[in-house]
Amino acid sequence: MLTAQARVLLYEWIESDSLRKHCEAVAVCMRHFAHRHSADEDLWGAVGLLHDMDYERHPNLERSETGHPFVGVAHLRNNGWSEEICRAILSHADYSGIPRASLMEKTLYAVDELSGFVTAVALVRPDKSIHSVEVSSVRKKLKDKAFAAKVSRADIQRGADELDMPIEELIREVIVGLRSEAELLGLVGKTL
Repeated sequence: MLTAQARVLLYEWIESDSLRKHCEAVAVCMRHFAHRHSADEDLWGAVGLLHDMDYERHPNLERSETGHPFVGVAHLRNNGWSEEICRAILSHADYSGIPRASLMEKTLYAVDELSGFVTAVALVRPDKSIHSVEVSSVRKKLKDKAFAAKVSRADIQRGADELDMPIEELIREVIVGLRSEAELLGLVGKTL
């Protein structure tokens, strides 16, 4: 299975628990959307796991071809991963020059920032549980520019627009996806 191979590679490349969890969260959301669209859940999940595999080593703040996601994609290509996977990973970075064309590419872009944002919303709740997060609470936090300030609200909206989904529906589906793997993601929360 691609997802299992991708997870091994992810853990070889990334040491940070928070970045690993981010990639797992994106993969969970990707599998959720793949299921929703009767697409290949294994393929979409692998893309989610691998999309930031090189970010820890090559964060690419200068946005050049010597950093993320170019380094990771070069490694994937050199090791026989499909062009479909490589293209999707490249397309999630606006500066790569690869336009998002497929539903998988558009979904990766849409859930990348949003899954992290929804996770942050869950973790600041008293119970720290994704199960108590509602669309309205995510919308409220999106308006608070001080909350998760590094998350681009414009990118989140662009992701919804590219999928031709209302932002509320995209948020709802990301919440549902994250809830499906709350234990894996550390989002079950605690009893108050």
